[in-house]
Amino acid sequence: MRAASLVLCFWLGAAIAQDAPLDRRVTNIAHELRCLVCQNQTIAESNAPLAVDLRNQIREQLAAGKSEKQVVDFMVERYGDFVLYRPPFKATTIFLWAGPFIFLFAGFWALLRFLRRRQVPAPQLSAEERARAAKLLE
Repeated sequence: MRAASLVLCFWLGAAIAQDAPLDRRVTNIAHELRCLVCQNQTIAESNAPLAVDLRNQIREQLAAGKSEKQVVDFMVERYGDFVLYRPPFKATTIFLWAGPFIFLFAGFWALLRFLRRRQVPAPQLSAEERARAAKLLE
């Protein structure tokens, strides 16, 4: 009985050791893909059922011999560029990349306009007030 449990432990350890490189590859890809449910997490960080399914699908494809690029391309083909946590810079994602700068510029421009409108013009002095001010400055 003891020998059987040792053999089982050895066999499980060998199976885990063989899956370690595959696990690293799955994790690397999972960190590059967005969870379609959570949207602010990668599928490596998410515990949503869809994220678990996508991680399993990545594992199956890598185990079947596909390259990491082929797996990512498959996911992009299936779910679009949105699935990429860092989408590529192209015509369809230009606003995604330029949006923060556009909003920053628009906010700065609106602030400047607001501050310029808020400035109070200098009061116009009458001739009598000017004469009195000149007397005080002498």
